[in-house]
Amino acid sequence: MAAPAAPVNSNHSGDNHSDDSSPYASGGEKDGITDVKYDENAAERSGSIATRKASVAALLRNPLAGMTENETLADVDTFVEQRGLNQYRETFRKGALLARANQRPDGFEQVDAVSEEEKGFLRQEITSRWSQPFMLYFLVILCAGSAIVQGMDQTAVNGAQSFYFEEFGITNEWQQGLLNGAPYLCSAAIGCWTNAPLNKLFGRRGTIFISCFVSFTTGFWMAAADTWYNLLIARFALGLAVGAKSSTTPVYAAECAPKTIRGALTMMWQMWTAFGIMLGFMVSVAFQDVTFIGGQYAPWRWMLGSTAIPPFFVMIQVYFCPESPRWYMEKGKYDKAFNAMKRLRQHEIQAARDMYYAYKLLEVEAGEREGKSLWKEFFLVKRNRRAAQSSFFVMFMQQFCGVNVIAYYSTQIFMNAGFSRSNALLVSLGTGIVNWLFAIPAVYTIDTFGRRNLLLVTFPLMSIFLLFGGFSFLIPNKPNGDPSDAQLGCIATAIYLFMVVYSPGEGPVPFTYSAEAFPLYIRDIGMSFATATTWGFNFILSLTWPPLERGFTSTGAFGWYAAWNIFGWVYCYFLLPETKNLTLEELDVVFNIGNKEHFQYYAQKAPWYMEKYVLRKDVPPMEPLCHVYDEGGQATEDEKGMNQSV
Repeated sequence: MAAPAAPVNSNHSGDNHSDDSSPYASGGEKDGITDVKYDENAAERSGSIATRKASVAALLRNPLAGMTENETLADVDTFVEQRGLNQYRETFRKGALLARANQRPDGFEQVDAVSEEEKGFLRQEITSRWSQPFMLYFLVILCAGSAIVQGMDQTAVNGAQSFYFEEFGITNEWQQGLLNGAPYLCSAAIGCWTNAPLNKLFGRRGTIFISCFVSFTTGFWMAAADTWYNLLIARFALGLAVGAKSSTTPVYAAECAPKTIRGALTMMWQMWTAFGIMLGFMVSVAFQDVTFIGGQYAPWRWMLGSTAIPPFFVMIQVYFCPESPRWYMEKGKYDKAFNAMKRLRQHEIQAARDMYYAYKLLEVEAGEREGKSLWKEFFLVKRNRRAAQSSFFVMFMQQFCGVNVIAYYSTQIFMNAGFSRSNALLVSLGTGIVNWLFAIPAVYTIDTFGRRNLLLVTFPLMSIFLLFGGFSFLIPNKPNGDPSDAQLGCIATAIYLFMVVYSPGEGPVPFTYSAEAFPLYIRDIGMSFATATTWGFNFILSLTWPPLERGFTSTGAFGWYAAWNIFGWVYCYFLLPETKNLTLEELDVVFNIGNKEHFQYYAQKAPWYMEKYVLRKDVPPMEPLCHVYDEGGQATEDEKGMNQSV
């Protein structure tokens, strides 16, 4: 029997809207869905009938919905007069009519005011979505470079640590962990929370420049450190760059990109971060024998110093990119906003459409925030609290699945297994290559298979491969005491397989999930909370691995994180909602379902899965956890997407 569909909290004040100019707009929205209803017959069949209130998000999905053509033209005339854009009046009048029809891909075809030449550019948006102006691709390269900086900062320490531990005589495991984890302590405590003030004062470009300048400076500072505590301070300062950069760059890309490629560009942050992680391993291999300046321990200085190169180029490039048009509008600089938008679009009518639409959504956002204590809304509104709980879980598990043990300590792990330092560095490079290669298809799989399903598949596999790697340390050595080839081969294979399944699962899911879980009006707070969570637990993992490995042995330490993956699977199955392809009003529905209802539904559904997929019986479908219907009483495509989740 199905559990009853959970009611929407009708007193919830956290309603939100879809923002096509926002960094993390929900996909799958369709014109004509103006209400969110439950099928009361289904609810009655499952033993619960409730009166449910429609989500305000459905009405705010398009702020121009309900406005007549004359009302839209009058509104845009007022807009251009008040914002000093009179010379572009006719362009904005056309753009406003296009924005009004923005929910349908071919809506522009019915706008008579737009010429055939202009419609040609609009058709090209659909048929050739990657045909974009040079400046947009230049900006994409900038964002890729920023992601590479992020990844390289994380893993260059992997090969460097064995050298600076020897030079400074660092043998205490807690001291080793503190030195490696210092950037993430700073990021969780300070860096993530500087994102909002930096963006407010300096804009997206300024924040990226400042964070890359910090990475550039600390790269040389770490390379020149003459004591362990000087190195510790330099690595702590590096954390100031980590939080702001990881929060701002995807937002900058999304605010500047047209909606047809926005999701793909946002996902590319993960792919290029993985590429930077691979580069961090590459420089460890490249500089392992470079000793002509600094003596036998000099390689670590070259490894850490090389991390200053990518941010240097990003700092130069950011000067030539336009600022985010949305940020300009928030500052009242509408002429600069339009000039920036024109550089990022093929035709000025597209720029006018996107800018006016973004302006109307900013109006709605301001209305949503007005008179509310955002921190109280974050913790006291059930829908928001449930989103925070889910985001906390996926961010926590991104660390405690064990991946950054490999990212930060794989060289030492391989050396402990019996690899020479040179071979350990080379095998560690292999983990970076595997991570990057399998991050590429994640751009496709995350929207095809869903966030929840990816985690349900990859958590048990990560646990199996960690156990495989841990027990491989117990394979008998050769008679002379050296590790056997079977032992070395199994350990390397297990870690490579772990990276294969991590990359499409806990790699991209946490940031994508957190970005779409929160309502727009508290999304800044939500993402700061989420990123602080992941960097905070990153620090805990970095700090505790050396003493954990000494106390538990390598086998026990690998088993510890394998157990956390089993926990992750259990929590994910019973308590984590799916968010793939859900509109914002549907997200209001799923996050208003309490933990108890969610747990009961999937507990009751477990035998159904056993009968259908294991015993291969022909069983009737179970009632979905919740229903979303359009005005005609038909199940929306988004509901079907919700029911695809395991």
